[in-house]
Amino acid sequence: MFVQEIAPLAGSLGLSALVAVLPLATVLVLLGVVRMKAHHAALLGLLVALVVAIAVYGMPIGQAISSGFQGAAFGLFPIMWIVVNALWIYRITVRTGHFDVLRRSFGKVSDDPRMQALLIAFCFGALMEALAGFGAPVAISSVMLVALGFTPVRAAVVSLVANTAPVAFGAMGTPVVTLAQVSGIPLNTVSAIVGRQTPILAVFVPLLLVIIVDGRRGVRETWQPALVCGLTFGVVQFAASNFVSAQLADIGAALAGAAALVLMPATRKPAREEVRAAVLTGVATEQLERPEDRGEVLRAYLPYLLIIVIFSIGQIPPVKKLLDAATWNFHWPGLHVAGSSGKPVSGNTFSLPFLNTGGTLVLIAGILTVLALHVSARDAVREWGATIHELRFAILTVAGVLALAYVMNLSGQTTTIGYLIAGAGAGLAFLSPLLGWFGVAVSGSDTSANALFGALQVTAAHQAGLSAELLASSNSSGGVLGKMISPQNLSIACAAAMLPGEEGTLLRKVLPWSLGLLLLMCLIVVGQSTILSGMLP
Repeated sequence: MFVQEIAPLAGSLGLSALVAVLPLATVLVLLGVVRMKAHHAALLGLLVALVVAIAVYGMPIGQAISSGFQGAAFGLFPIMWIVVNALWIYRITVRTGHFDVLRRSFGKVSDDPRMQALLIAFCFGALMEALAGFGAPVAISSVMLVALGFTPVRAAVVSLVANTAPVAFGAMGTPVVTLAQVSGIPLNTVSAIVGRQTPILAVFVPLLLVIIVDGRRGVRETWQPALVCGLTFGVVQFAASNFVSAQLADIGAALAGAAALVLMPATRKPAREEVRAAVLTGVATEQLERPEDRGEVLRAYLPYLLIIVIFSIGQIPPVKKLLDAATWNFHWPGLHVAGSSGKPVSGNTFSLPFLNTGGTLVLIAGILTVLALHVSARDAVREWGATIHELRFAILTVAGVLALAYVMNLSGQTTTIGYLIAGAGAGLAFLSPLLGWFGVAVSGSDTSANALFGALQVTAAHQAGLSAELLASSNSSGGVLGKMISPQNLSIACAAAMLPGEEGTLLRKVLPWSLGLLLLMCLIVVGQSTILSGMLP
């Protein structure tokens, strides 16, 4: 049995924390300063974490390596299992031409570019975040807006800023699932608290989008549909995350926000030519007057309807119980770790939910999509393989980051850092979202930031006498605001909008929005830790 030590280096908490932070510092410096590729940085950070665990914390070599393999396994299944299958469905619709049908149908809902930005970047982008995450919403939304006549820079900025409120529940709830796993806090609790923070952002984001698209005139003329869209999104996200399922939170919110927007009379009102001339200064490539076959339009929406139906059926108690029966819980080979108190940690065990996991349910929806769109089995398998190839570096990155996080957590490095930063006391509530924001800004992933800092937030909260559930959840909620400035997302936006080398331009435009929303989230968390504690479950 390996027993974790809080201060293994000369009995000094400060010196021990200085060494324990080296794996994180390695990743952050390699990504942010050296600008190394993310998968290389993650693997080198993992190597440093292993050296610190073995040489400083005295973790047996076999157990240190085993903990890394456990983290990598969790990164592959269920995390990347969800992403691969979701993007596979997207590739199938592109191959059959149904994605173009979907894109044109959005453009026909309203000819007002401000409404198009809300419908595509905020609502449909949220649905893409719910299904896939990991940069897909920004890429797809940017392409669609440019096709409608938005300038590349405006399309990219709108897509980046819109990709905030849904991020914590993206990829079928993967960030909050990961947070629950590494922090030891029940998923329902994490989901409920995050669902009482990010919906507040959702109210403001649509208003920010119309400002970006059309300035003060945009707010003056379209504040009502923007506010209704944001409020509807936020209310449904809150309700689903608290009372239904973290996996369905963004799906329900995106659909409800889109429905509320479409039903508003102002949305369907033809835009004045002066507005279109001022906003749509790019080159439109869509021919919206082209008639569409109703059957083709239905098939374009079918994959997303299938996912919603399948996930909803999966939440029915008898069905959920049946799916849960196909879960394998076992003691991870070679791990025998106890906390500083001498009690075995939960990380010694591992869970493999073969059926009741987002990736498997999305795979079922994908198989039904293949059948409905008359795609041959050979082409479907070829597209699945192409998806794996496209995501190969993302798979390596996620596996490396999760392996690093597990080594740090199980060796005791995270606990040491947590004890040190607990010295911030009550101020930790303000800093908690900032830590998540920084993690996502560097890694580009709320999932990765939760893996890196989730357990640390819990340890610090316990030592500072604050709510561990609140601070861990705030790591994810604050993290969503760092995604728009992450180098990975900026690069994705530039590639999608055909802006090679313009990452710096986009960063300067989105950074003020990121910082402003981050300040709002910090104040929300401080309030929830004091006078607004009644907001918590």
